Amino acid sequence: MIKKHIPGPFLSQIKNPDDLRKLFKSDDLIQVSDELRQYIIDVISEIGNSHFGASLGVVELSVALHYVFNTPEDQLVWDVGHQAYGHKILTGRRENFHTNRLKGGISGFPKRSESEYDTFGVGHSSTSISAALGMAVANRIQGFKDMQHIAVIGDGAMTAGLAFEGMNHAGFEKDANLLVILNDNCMSIDPNVGALKEYLTDITTSHTYNKVKDEVWKLLGKISAFGPDAQSIASKVSNALKGSLLKQSNLFEALNFRYFGPVDGHDVTSLVKVLEDLKDIPGPKILHCITRKGAGYKFSEEGDPTKWHAPGIFNKETGEIVKIIPKSPQAPKYQDVFGHTIVELAEKNKKIVGVTPAMPSGSSLNIMMKAMPERSFDVGIAEQHAVTFSAGMATQGLVPFCNIYSSFMQRAYDQVIHDVALQNLNVVFCLDRGGLVGADGATHHGAYDLAYMRCIPNMVVSAPMNEEELRNLMFSAQLEDKGPFTIRYPRGNGVMLDWKTPFKEIKTGKGRKITNGEDIAILSIGHPGNFAQEAIAKMSDSGISIAHYDMRFVKPLDEMLLHEIFSKFKKIITIEDGCIMGGFGSAIIEFMVDQKYQSEVVRLGIPDEYIHHGTQEELWDECGFDVAAIIKTIEKLVSITHSSTSSFIQAG
Repeated sequence: MIKKHIPGPFLSQIKNPDDLRKLFKSDDLIQVSDELRQYIIDVISEIGNSHFGASLGVVELSVALHYVFNTPEDQLVWDVGHQAYGHKILTGRRENFHTNRLKGGISGFPKRSESEYDTFGVGHSSTSISAALGMAVANRIQGFKDMQHIAVIGDGAMTAGLAFEGMNHAGFEKDANLLVILNDNCMSIDPNVGALKEYLTDITTSHTYNKVKDEVWKLLGKISAFGPDAQSIASKVSNALKGSLLKQSNLFEALNFRYFGPVDGHDVTSLVKVLEDLKDIPGPKILHCITRKGAGYKFSEEGDPTKWHAPGIFNKETGEIVKIIPKSPQAPKYQDVFGHTIVELAEKNKKIVGVTPAMPSGSSLNIMMKAMPERSFDVGIAEQHAVTFSAGMATQGLVPFCNIYSSFMQRAYDQVIHDVALQNLNVVFCLDRGGLVGADGATHHGAYDLAYMRCIPNMVVSAPMNEEELRNLMFSAQLEDKGPFTIRYPRGNGVMLDWKTPFKEIKTGKGRKITNGEDIAILSIGHPGNFAQEAIAKMSDSGISIAHYDMRFVKPLDEMLLHEIFSKFKKIITIEDGCIMGGFGSAIIEFMVDQKYQSEVVRLGIPDEYIHHGTQEELWDECGFDVAAIIKTIEKLVSITHSSTSSFIQAG
């Protein structure tokens, strides 16, 4: 049971940003910020299961934004949303903050249905500029000329093409009332990569530039001696200085943004002054804020950013992260099986390379990056580029393993079709986090990949039931002339302790029969096959004879196996940790209809709705494809109710 924490004396008075603006002077905001930071530490240290470092880094910025701008009338858009905890606490959700990311509680990300202060639902990166620009243009059209629109975006999220697309358009909309706040902490989950990182570093570390910029800024107040064209002269002088002192002219001003900064993102009183000034400057502008991820909490600020991104439960006094030590040996995470296996394969096949868009730790490609840095690539938050970059390497005979979270692969769908599949290139897509992912909720569930990949010509679509199958599918995918190949696997642990098995080829489109049966057949794809096995074991005394087939491929289907199944069984259950609409079960029904079989088919999987946050176990239950749900479905189909099987359901 999470205890309710008492906020500090200032924070306790803030039920919404109006209270912040009415009750406190700018000099009070330092204490407000301190109390807000402490409240986040107090709660998150106990509930765990939450993001942490990012929100600590923008405490002062969150306070300053809500103090200066008239939210929710002024539109504040957070990018990704990892950093929005302070925002949530200040906007009426302090009392519910202890339910963050828990089933039935508040979301870990801004969500329009949750609060009027959450102006745009986020979870994926790099959307804030485009969204805020859309709002600004819409309100200009409707005559709301005084309304402010603020997009907060991190330096890592700026590497995505969407951010540049938004900025490029914004520079054209010169009357749009848009302020972009670049939260530059130089500390993503994994280190930022690319030329933009170097560019921002150049700006922030150029002491000469910043000194001259300050002097030019001060001069603006005394410029009358230059006559009526003083502003123009100052602008030309400033641009000339920037061009000579920086390696390149200011990128943002080249896109028609007024650039301000860099400024200290932890000096709340100065931030308030700067933001007040920027309110009166029309058109698109960018404020470059330097912040520290985990700021104000020693252990996070000085520690490993990956570890403190989402640390779980920890001792706030000592910084010790509480590790739950299992009572028995545990199977590895699927991602780690991928990470070790790709290194094994790459040692044997010199053509293998690894690619990931900014998630080497999350995908475990960091194992290969350490072992083979010259053959593994983190391309930053740029999923589209990751796919086409992989396609380019494939044209030259390499075999790229492109590892992208399932929900993030949605962002590169055109590249998968146009650049890989249409050209029949041997790119292996390893879709981590396939299926329900838990507390991240609807923005991160990998619900759709089986459906959206199987409709693409030339594409092989597979899902392993366990670690051995993952290894063997990876081995099979890198063999000659395999073409585009998708392997999807879930977040979390597998089921095998002795998982490092010898490689064996799995013939493309070949499933397997695990259990013989006479009354009913279960067809599974991927990890839920283990749920089916557990259900069959629990029903061993029920008198129901259950066959189980691990299909392994959604495309191509094992038609020989399916002919055997439909010739024998009139009652069939399909199970998938993916959307029912258009997914694995749909593929089975299509085969049945096309081949003119007639059987009663029940599809278990993710229903045609967005599933919110909770533990994976809670969500499997909610969607109705966990062990208990499988048993209930079997009972219903076979129309047998035994007291013994009822007890199995309760036990499951």
